[in-house]
Amino acid sequence: MAEPGTEITFRSDMTVDLIKHSASDADVIWAARVSTRGEQSLAEISAEPERSAGLINFLMRDRHGTPFEHSTMTFYVQAPIFVFREFMRHRTFSYNEESGRYRTLAPVFYLPGPDRPLVQTGKPGAYEFTAGTAEQHALVTEATRAACRQAYAAYQRMLAAGVAREVARTVLPVGLYSSMYATCNARALMNFLALRTRHPDAAFPSSPQREIELVAGQMETAWARLMPLTHAAFGRNGRVCP
Repeated sequence: MAEPGTEITFRSDMTVDLIKHSASDADVIWAARVSTRGEQSLAEISAEPERSAGLINFLMRDRHGTPFEHSTMTFYVQAPIFVFREFMRHRTFSYNEESGRYRTLAPVFYLPGPDRPLVQTGKPGAYEFTAGTAEQHALVTEATRAACRQAYAAYQRMLAAGVAREVARTVLPVGLYSSMYATCNARALMNFLALRTRHPDAAFPSSPQREIELVAGQMETAWARLMPLTHAAFGRNGRVCP
């Protein structure tokens, strides 16, 4: 992100980095087998998970969810504040976000890109988005740039006058970029992905907001590399959280 005091930056992308993890398909296997093998399940910690792909699929298919909770992933996410407010509806994650009380917020704002559909048609719960006209895209760009510049200028004026950061930030829009750590297990992530991605294989189709779907897609890519058997079983069984 740009440092405070620099020129205002507009962007339309989302950044997701996997910071650390303890997550593998083997975690699912030993956690599941303790129910039938007790202490003998300890031998599964170092076993090859490919030998037990069928078990993972069985757990996913029959919705035995708790074995998928024995993993952790921590992501560092940069996205607009409105994305984080949707994100935090998922209370099975743990969050820590940068604070406008304690630091001067950088002038980085979300500007919808030219491929972002703009026009909503239909009723809530049964609507679609269409691209919008060139004139509408031009209006969104012009209005967003002007509003964000005006808001950040007001923020800077208050800070320069000695107003506390927690008060001055009230003029900033939800299109301002923030950053946070988000920690979850595989089961929580599957619930997130079921709701925040649109996928043709989903048993229960979802209609997520485009911006949070961009975040979810990057998280899914990272998770698929860590737990390929679990990810495949998730897709094979309708992308339903077990």
